[in-house]
Amino acid sequence: MVVIQRATKERTATGGRKKEHRGKKLYERGNHATMTRVGALAIEDVRVKGGNRKVHTLTSDVANLFDPKTKKYVKAAIKIVTGNPANRHFVRRNILTKGSLIETDKGKARVTNRPGQEGQINAILV
Repeated sequence: MVVIQRATKERTATGGRKKEHRGKKLYERGNHATMTRVGALAIEDVRVKGGNRKVHTLTSDVANLFDPKTKKYVKAAIKIVTGNPANRHFVRRNILTKGSLIETDKGKARVTNRPGQEGQINAILV
């Protein structure tokens, strides 16, 4: 049986300690979760791999709301977050994630995109 070892922080076959051969590269670093909240629009532009840009929504109070009956999109004001399957504590803090249930001026809706990575909030009426 062949045992595959990770290259770092483990020992050699004879028991010697392996050393890290390099530190983290810029493209390997992680970012903190955006934790998009309900509030006046605030976005952050982040450089990602390849020199591309990614827009993080920090706060937003407007959603692009899809109405399945009329098959049309309208802009709707977000009032509060009423449910969140990702974390029940996000409801108290009004944090928006994909799958969050929100109360809008047009009715209840479910967020269908990742607002922390796309720069806007898309939702569908429930």
